Amino acid sequence: MKIGLFYGSTTCYTEIVAEKIQALIGADTVELNNIKQVPLSKMADYDILILGLSTWDFGEIQEDWEAHWDDIASVNLQGKIIAIYGMGDQLGYAEWFIDAVGMLHDVIAAQPTQRVGYWPVDGYDFIASKALTEDGKFFVGLALDDENQYDLTDARLNDWVSQILQEIAGAM
Repeated sequence: MKIGLFYGSTTCYTEIVAEKIQALIGADTVELNNIKQVPLSKMADYDILILGLSTWDFGEIQEDWEAHWDDIASVNLQGKIIAIYGMGDQLGYAEWFIDAVGMLHDVIAAQPTQRVGYWPVDGYDFIASKALTEDGKFFVGLALDDENQYDLTDARLNDWVSQILQEIAGAM
């Protein structure tokens, strides 16, 4: 099983999380792909994808993802198992917390994919997010806030990686 982890990172936080995910699952299993350097078409090489991005300012997409945003819909993701994680600032930008995760989720949900890694909203303090499930109880991916809850990142990441590995095993 090979997992393609595709990320865009402006300030290195999303990249650091990508490296932590690779270390938790194993470098022989997870291949890191910085979308600034790798075309999105490479996603076709994997059955399982982890996608990482951050939300900027007032609900904007990280610049590397934004540069390829129109290409995402043209990548054939049919049948792929996909998990998303995102970085955000729930206090400084509480009305747009990890909106980019929700926006990316909406694009990939338009194709017949299996999405895993939904994460409970418990323990976060935000006003609104485009990354919420319809019932508002979960984010559609892992939400990380290294600005305000840095001390929770590693535990959340460990739990989420365990969760997605179980969900992936169940989906295969």
